[in-house]
Amino acid sequence: MDHFGYRAGELICEDVAVAAIAEREGTPAYVYSTQTFVDHFDRLRAAFAELNPIICYSIKSCHNLHILRLMRSLGASFDVVSGGELVRALEVGADASRIVFAGVGKTDDEIRMALGARVGWFNVESEQELERIDQLCELSNASTGAALRVNPDVDPHTHRYTTTGKRETKFGVDVDRARRVFREFGRDRRVRLTGIHLHIGSPVNRVEPYVEAVTRALQLVESLRVDGLTIDTLNIGGGFGAHYEGAEAPAAQAYAEAVIPVLRARGLQLILEPGRSISANAGILLARTIFTKRGGDKTFVIVDAAMTELIRPALYEAYHFAWPVKPANGMVPPHRGRDLKLDGTSLVDVVGPVCESADLLAPNRWLPPIQRGDLLAIFSTGAYGSVMGSRYNSRPLAPEILVDGGDYRVIRPRESYDQMLAAERS
Repeated sequence: MDHFGYRAGELICEDVAVAAIAEREGTPAYVYSTQTFVDHFDRLRAAFAELNPIICYSIKSCHNLHILRLMRSLGASFDVVSGGELVRALEVGADASRIVFAGVGKTDDEIRMALGARVGWFNVESEQELERIDQLCELSNASTGAALRVNPDVDPHTHRYTTTGKRETKFGVDVDRARRVFREFGRDRRVRLTGIHLHIGSPVNRVEPYVEAVTRALQLVESLRVDGLTIDTLNIGGGFGAHYEGAEAPAAQAYAEAVIPVLRARGLQLILEPGRSISANAGILLARTIFTKRGGDKTFVIVDAAMTELIRPALYEAYHFAWPVKPANGMVPPHRGRDLKLDGTSLVDVVGPVCESADLLAPNRWLPPIQRGDLLAIFSTGAYGSVMGSRYNSRPLAPEILVDGGDYRVIRPRESYDQMLAAERS
């Protein structure tokens, strides 16, 4: 699952004690494992190798330039959803012809930027967007590849805020409309609309929704080919699950074994857009206990990390396992599930200092005795942790630290108050 584990009663990342990192770099802090990134990417590539996919790492999941350079060194290209993410991809030397540019509200400036960089594909999400890309191609004497994002009306059985493949969603177009779009634009010479893009949601911890979505997409492909249109690319998006509780997400091989037989010999270039499945388990958030207090029947453990460092619990009621870095009485957790309750633990809410009642990082958890100053690790925060961070309550951004074997380096320093205020000073 990852390279975080307990040795001699304390948490280790690869071969580095995370308590030593906290002593030198302070808290809150994000700590990443290089080998976990490598392992998850390599497993996905090996699982789908038969179809020779283009693997476009989803920058939105974890966008630090050092992580992107690592992904590029492994052979990844990139899925971007904004001009800023495109700049990040180009900054690390990505091959623009293998970049996919997604997003439901691309601005003219972003489209021009992508055309200038010669990205491989726009993942187009509406007729008006397609018309505007075509107009800007004409104005700049450019051409581009494109895939239409199609909603196959498949339920991925995930949170309602991260379900994106149903018929009623702000993303993409439904299948019936997709046929009309292809028949109107499918022979355009400036915007080569030869691909279909799917993204049904995230995290998707079952293989069946992918099989259903791909099957429906292939039916559309065949009907369009009968009409004489060229369809040569199928982007099945990302959304593959990660292990937040222990083993709930299928292995990369399981997704591949379900999808490959459906796609074999279809004459389609496969594109994947993994993010969470690679980065989530590659990171933890370190926090130090400030106070403990009683409130009615509840016990609160107040730490120096907050929803400004990890908003997923407030936004999605997401579960993240939390445990002391050096647990009292040697209480090393045997697993990371919601039902973990060991003798000697007590029920607490782990909360942050931000002035919001939703600032809950790990509510209703059975944890070992915790004292002021104790370190806690909040697991599986490599995806949608730092990238969704904010300065709410004027909290400077936390540092990011990358461990590699027995060494580590700071890949984004802790923001100072002066740096936080610099853009507002004139």
